[in-house]
Amino acid sequence: MSKTILILPGDGIGPEIIAEAVKVLECLRDDFGLAIEMQQALVGGCAYDATGSPLPEETLNQAKAADAVLLGAVGGAKWEPLPIAVRPEKGLLGLRAGLGLFANLRPAILYPQLAAASTLKPDVVAGLDLMIIRELTGGIYFGQPRGVETLDSGERRGFNTLVYSESEIERICRVAFDIAMKRNKRVCSVDKANVLEATELWREVATQVGQDYPEVELSHMYVDNAAMQLVRAPKQFDVMVTTNMFGDILSDCAAMLTGSIGMLPSAALNESGQGMYEPIHGSAPDIAGKGVANPLATILSVAMMLRYSLAAPEQAERIEKAVEKVLDQGLRSADLASPGATTVGTAAMGDAVVAALREAR
Repeated sequence: MSKTILILPGDGIGPEIIAEAVKVLECLRDDFGLAIEMQQALVGGCAYDATGSPLPEETLNQAKAADAVLLGAVGGAKWEPLPIAVRPEKGLLGLRAGLGLFANLRPAILYPQLAAASTLKPDVVAGLDLMIIRELTGGIYFGQPRGVETLDSGERRGFNTLVYSESEIERICRVAFDIAMKRNKRVCSVDKANVLEATELWREVATQVGQDYPEVELSHMYVDNAAMQLVRAPKQFDVMVTTNMFGDILSDCAAMLTGSIGMLPSAALNESGQGMYEPIHGSAPDIAGKGVANPLATILSVAMMLRYSLAAPEQAERIEKAVEKVLDQGLRSADLASPGATTVGTAAMGDAVVAALREAR
């Protein structure tokens, strides 16, 4: 039975990088028998321009009916003057909420060919392969009450609430442990349990869940130390699981260990395994339309989609090996340009990955 993929190109460089990912999917469909159907819809600024909403009801309905969603990027300076309620980013948040996407998977992998691109010494980052699991629908970003109030003195005060229930913590921890079972069987749960009661509960629940996975080694680390350790010795980590805000910060920190944000995919999953997949970078309006954006993070997001939502891990491995082959050939997008390498544009990089796929048959 064919699986349905909803393609959401979005704004800025989104349409350019998505076009290369679609090339890869079409190759897997036509040459390797991947049973998929692709649909396309609007989200973000382009959706607002066309319909007055960053997330049209039709797009949300298509996303709910699909087996997986592939997103390019949303946003840009053009839409910043809009009220927050209709800015492009609200389309992304609406998709996360509408699909119940609570688990954000953000791998940080440094390909050996790109070790020199990292700002850290090669011996510190060479062979890096870690996975950060970020809780996506709870925590301080969504806790109530929140807002800005005026005190009797006339001074204004802002406030937010950090809230997590046991069930929210348990389900994200189970995702982390399940993924660790397929990797190196180590989970580091990151919290601030020495000063925050909500994350003291997080540590207690993570420990309880860990008892169901006796093969997995569980450790705990305060978030400030975790940030330091990511820079000092990142290869000590296998799977990290943490709250929404901590995960937001740590995953961006980990992204730069790899040398370029243009290489990093991500996934957001719900309880049924349905997911939305996207590169972690933004819409980069400054280079949109120039044909120089790096499509590899989007192509690698397709690999994650095949592995986590479409039950096609062998096809995911084909993509990952094809990307490695392209890097071995010395091809680099502008963000990875280096002496001795060949700098290629967005479409040429996508074509090279497709060629590598076909050569490996």
